[in-house]
Amino acid sequence: MTEGNAGFSSGLRRPSEEGAPPEQWDAEHYAANMRFVADMAMQPLIDLLAPKQGERILDLGCGDGPLMGPIAAHGCSVVGVDYSEDMILKAQEKGLDAHVADGQSLSFDNEFDAVFTNAALHWMKRDPDGVITGVKRALKQGGRFVGEFGGHGNVAAIKTALLAVCNARGIDGFSRIPWYFPTVDEYRAKLEAQGFEVEYIELIPRPTPLPTGMAEWFAGFGNTFFEGMDEETKSAAVAEGLALLKPSLCDSKGNWTADYVRLRFSAKLKT
Repeated sequence: MTEGNAGFSSGLRRPSEEGAPPEQWDAEHYAANMRFVADMAMQPLIDLLAPKQGERILDLGCGDGPLMGPIAAHGCSVVGVDYSEDMILKAQEKGLDAHVADGQSLSFDNEFDAVFTNAALHWMKRDPDGVITGVKRALKQGGRFVGEFGGHGNVAAIKTALLAVCNARGIDGFSRIPWYFPTVDEYRAKLEAQGFEVEYIELIPRPTPLPTGMAEWFAGFGNTFFEGMDEETKSAAVAEGLALLKPSLCDSKGNWTADYVRLRFSAKLKT
């Protein structure tokens, strides 16, 4: 697969508040170009969740609901929440019980046997402790919190390239980083501080092929770094970012691989 920067467009809008989740994902763009995020983690995460007949489970950051059906197939009742109205509309069109909500200020109270999350918590940069507080409140006594998201070292090369193209143009790239990628020790401490017993937590290196290339990854996940640039400046910045990354993340046939590292965990609320 060869790639240029023609047709670069945003898969999301920048948060209106620093560290808030993206206001709107373009659900069709996500489905066409970034579905691999849900697909790669699906079975291992559901195995870790071990859903049981009759349980009520919350899918936190459900997107358009790709994992809600497979969880419900175990005989569970699944509720999904996501910050993106477009994603939730797509989930509802599939007949899923999905609702718009900010994962950093959940309002559920003692309703769920488990909270499940995939590839969402790293977008909740503003208040990761608030996320855990809301999850704790949403769970029944002894409930479990199971998930996976970007961990320390995730997209390190990509982030470095994006910072470089911003800084070269007099933009503070660091202030535009939209993600929270904690270490194992950091996230374990946050969970334990709020009364969770961490049963499993691990960083998992996962080099991830990008079916539609790095320019589409920029458009879908890295657009905050290019916000406010005119089209000519953006086009040049994207081209420069691709050139910086090509020696390490693109093979001789033009196939791109993202340097993903995931943090996977399972924790139980102490009784």
